[in-house]
Amino acid sequence: MKRTNIKIREMEIDDLSKVFHLGENLFKVENFPNMYRTWDPYEVVGLFNSDTEFCLVAELSDEIIGFALGTTIEKSHSAWKYGYMVWLGIKPEFQRTGVAEKLFRRFKDIMLKSNVRMLLVDTQSENIPALRFFRKLGFGQPQEHIYLTMNVAAEKQAMKKKSKVQPATRKGSVKKNDN
Repeated sequence: MKRTNIKIREMEIDDLSKVFHLGENLFKVENFPNMYRTWDPYEVVGLFNSDTEFCLVAELSDEIIGFALGTTIEKSHSAWKYGYMVWLGIKPEFQRTGVAEKLFRRFKDIMLKSNVRMLLVDTQSENIPALRFFRKLGFGQPQEHIYLTMNVAAEKQAMKKKSKVQPATRKGSVKKNDN
């Protein structure tokens, strides 16, 4: 495959479904069980609707083989504008071929034109290939982020089981154990 055949362009409305399905194949819970963000159509559509200029696709022979979705963040009382690459996904057969780097470089150029002073990315600490990739591109100062999860559905299920095992008793009807 020649890298020159890969076209990086702004995502279009007709790309939404293709990008979503590619991400659905890439960001599976089996592969990324601790993702605090989940891949869903609402996030893809939301980023596209609010920040179209920061949503890019990599195309080869009219086939979408990768994407980068991002946004900017401005904080009150700060002169800085931040760019945030929220998602970067490449079809497995095109990983480690330069596609992700081409997408990132275009993304970075767009961010610079938008007066962004700092770019942010995040990934799981166990995702060594992603960490190497981002470090190679010049990202540094990694900060570990701790997040906690609670399976409220499992907790609710346990409470239901517990209430079935312990029947309700009336005052004075509890039998004492003489042992």
